[in-house]
Amino acid sequence: MNLDQIFQLANATALAGWLVLLASPLAPVWSDRIAGYAIPLVLALAYTALVAVHFGGADGGFGSLDDVATLFTQRETVLVGWIHFLAFDLFVGGWEVRTARAERIPFLLVVPCLVFTFLLGPVGLLLFIALRAARRARASRSATP
Repeated sequence: MNLDQIFQLANATALAGWLVLLASPLAPVWSDRIAGYAIPLVLALAYTALVAVHFGGADGGFGSLDDVATLFTQRETVLVGWIHFLAFDLFVGGWEVRTARAERIPFLLVVPCLVFTFLLGPVGLLLFIALRAARRARASRSATP
C-alpha cells in the first residue's frame, strides 16, 4: 500500500468514526466502542507502524522549530503526523461525547464542539471545556438559595 492509499484509508476511517459520534444518541454503547476506542486504536496502530518504519532515518527532529520543520518536509513523516492528529482528535471527540452524556449535557450543545474538534482539535476541546464550566456555574447558581 502506498502513502497516498494509506492517507485515503486513514481519512475515511476517521471520518467514519466522526459520523458514528454524530449518531451517538441513537446507539451510545456502539458509539463509545467504535468511535471512542476502536477506530482511534486502529489509527494508533497504523501510526505506530509508520513511526517504526519511517522515523528512524528521517531528517529533522523535535529539538527546535527548524528541526520539526525539516522533519515534516518528508511525505512519510507528514503522513505520520496527520494520522497522529486523526487519532487524537477522534479520541478527544469520543471523550467529549461520553463526558457530555455522563454530565447530561444536551447533545445538540456538544455538536459544535465536535465540529471544532474535528476541524481544529484544541479549539473544539477548549469550547467543550468552556461549555462544561458554563453548565456547572449555572447549576451552582441555581442550587444556592
